[in-house]
Amino acid sequence: MVGPRYPKSPVSEPLMSGATRRSALGLLIGAPLLSACAGVQQSLSQFSSPFSSATPPAQPAGPPQQATTAGTGGVKVAVILPLSAAGNAGLAAQSMRNAAEMALAEFQNPNIQLLIKDDNGSPQGAQAAAQQAVDEGAEIILGPLFAQSVPAVAQVARTRGISVIAFSTDSSIAGRGVYLLSFLPESDVNRIIEYSASVGKRSVAVLVPDNAYGNVVEAAVKAAVPRRGGRIVAFEKYGADRAAPARTVAQQLGSADALFIADDGDAVVSVADAMTAAGANLRNIQLLGTGLWDNPRVYANASLQGGLYAAPDPAGFRAFSGRYRTKYGAEPIRTATLAYDAVALVAALARTQGTTRFSPDVLTNPSGFAGIDGLFRFRADGTNERGLAVMKVTQGGGVAVAGSPKSFGA
Repeated sequence: MVGPRYPKSPVSEPLMSGATRRSALGLLIGAPLLSACAGVQQSLSQFSSPFSSATPPAQPAGPPQQATTAGTGGVKVAVILPLSAAGNAGLAAQSMRNAAEMALAEFQNPNIQLLIKDDNGSPQGAQAAAQQAVDEGAEIILGPLFAQSVPAVAQVARTRGISVIAFSTDSSIAGRGVYLLSFLPESDVNRIIEYSASVGKRSVAVLVPDNAYGNVVEAAVKAAVPRRGGRIVAFEKYGADRAAPARTVAQQLGSADALFIADDGDAVVSVADAMTAAGANLRNIQLLGTGLWDNPRVYANASLQGGLYAAPDPAGFRAFSGRYRTKYGAEPIRTATLAYDAVALVAALARTQGTTRFSPDVLTNPSGFAGIDGLFRFRADGTNERGLAVMKVTQGGGVAVAGSPKSFGA
């Protein structure tokens, strides 16, 4: 494994103890310590699809919730979430808050105090919450969830020289001092293209939706395929009408050995049906996808059997969900692990890194960190890279054919 670019004294003792704590995030600067991976068991709800957290709900929010604290440590950490936002947003925020407090409870003697703020689902609320938090001594900000609220928080954070770890899936708002701890499409694309090239699938046909998600995937796949020595033999975007793009790709499928379809479960099934109607035999080509393929409709579709997609291994999320149910008597939303990992990360850094604990050099350590959702590392541009497994579509669900990496390359 590649060592750290920044000389640090490694920590040799485990950061967690006890049966429930062994699944929590741990880290050794220069190497991951406690790797507990998780799976993207996408429900395709508002907060499990890429870019779904980019905009707040249209419904009016409720009255703002009072700020609260959790923990008694000396290092203050702000957590900004849309707790009073309407509908699914507020429910998601509460689940993420529960996960943050759960991480604090499962970490052994954390020296942090969470300053939990409600941003009411708006940029103005997020900016006010951030200002209040930094005035109270917050050294780092976790959140917000909505992309349009992140710049408002970043503006406050930069005046104090502190970092933000946000939960938005919109890469365009990442940047200096603003890091995204979310599931970004780029990681899915890079992992599945890397794997398919390693097993000899280098001539790729591509179908992506004509939307923001498709635009990100397009840029990623057009960079990843040639980087792995492959070529794109056909590329089409589709909107509501999938038949015409499917026919165009089907006509060129003879020169491809893989077909990459990037969309959620319902759409993937529709695209597969359109390809079959256009005369394509999907059994004769290796199908490739993203983590959004982790969906019961995909597993039940005969044409998609044997398809490969990139996603975190499901074991960690199952374990996390079990502990969450025991503690709160409810199911966590999928993005709850982001809040858990963020809190566990800052608790570990507060323990091991002294006064530089939340500096860019520490946060962007190239060896990364290990959490509920597996390995992750922040890039200097604020985006992240995740260590993902490669899963195969079967009637019984996703089955791992290549595990999550144990370390990052250069």
